[in-house]
Amino acid sequence: MLFWIAAAALTVGCTAIVLAAFRTPPESVAPDVAVYRDQLRELDRDRARGTLSDSEAEAARAEVARRLLAADKAAQGAVAGFRGNGVLGAGLAVVLVLAATAATYLTVGAPGYGDMPLQARISVIEENRAARASQAVAEAEVPDRIDESRPEVSDMAQQLRDLLVDRPDDLRGWRLAAQTEAGLGNMEAAWRAQQRVIEILGDDATAEDHAVLAELMILAAGGYVSPEAEAALEAALRRDPSLGLARFYLGSMYAQGGRPDLAWPIWRRLLADSTPDAPWLPIIYDRIEAISRAAGDPTPVEQLPTPRGPTAEDIEAAGEMTLEERVEMIEGMRARLAARLASEGGSPQEWAQLIVANGVVGDTDGAAAVYGEAKLVFAEDRGALDVLARAAERAGLAP
Repeated sequence: MLFWIAAAALTVGCTAIVLAAFRTPPESVAPDVAVYRDQLRELDRDRARGTLSDSEAEAARAEVARRLLAADKAAQGAVAGFRGNGVLGAGLAVVLVLAATAATYLTVGAPGYGDMPLQARISVIEENRAARASQAVAEAEVPDRIDESRPEVSDMAQQLRDLLVDRPDDLRGWRLAAQTEAGLGNMEAAWRAQQRVIEILGDDATAEDHAVLAELMILAAGGYVSPEAEAALEAALRRDPSLGLARFYLGSMYAQGGRPDLAWPIWRRLLADSTPDAPWLPIIYDRIEAISRAAGDPTPVEQLPTPRGPTAEDIEAAGEMTLEERVEMIEGMRARLAARLASEGGSPQEWAQLIVANGVVGDTDGAAAVYGEAKLVFAEDRGALDVLARAAERAGLAP
């Protein structure tokens, strides 16, 4: 109702201004009348000063009076014509104002909708987000991307599936199954294997375990964050609120669900906390400027935290990548992290990140090699060795 009151007031005000212009004739309609009246007053002053005789003054006054009457008659006719045309002009102006108002509202407004305060809009968005498609529905719409070009890996995966039928509690076997299926692109089988890993571990399942489950679900759904994947992300963040992978996908979920106001602060803080080779950096940089504008806090990319890592080419290309291309990009970043650790060294957490990354993509030999090298680097640091051992276990390496 407040909107309509304001709109009506603005329309009436604009119409009144236009009508006032048509009701007031311009001063140029009768300029001669004022001139002749000034001349009559000047004749009276000249007669009083004695510069004109009475007979001269009367003769001049009669001529000026005649011209004044003629000018006044012409002015009255002009004013009458102006006002007659003004009625038509005013009517047309009112019609134009009303037509422009209606056209503008129909173009940018929402006819038939009531007021939608911010909190009401947020409530509607949250209701829609809560009712969004499930994991199964989302997966049904994604075409299969299983890699059948490596028959030896496919055979190994099938043998592992057959073996695990009779070994439901084989933790190492299920970890290996998750990695193998992911390497083949069979993401549904991969996340189901990872889910079994978490079931076996119970309360001992780590934040990384839940984050990997969420990521596999999201990849299986073509990048869509389902309610089931959201639950896995929440489980990961309850165990480790700083976990970058879970924070990245949580921001993605809010961006997908129409809540840029929640996605923006999550991603902004994640940028500052990320390691230089974090695989989500190019994707965030590609989208975060639009997210910040939608959140009401427009921030240019150059003013955001910029950890060392993604090149300008990576950022530009990320927005045009398919899911398969992004997986390839992540593989490239994994290789760059390995190269940097080999040349510059890094923290135990970065070594652990590379061990787990190798394990997730099915490269257990690479994970074992990195683990062996990292143990030599941190041989005297018991805390670092514990971090590396947990990473090796998550990568499916034998204890």
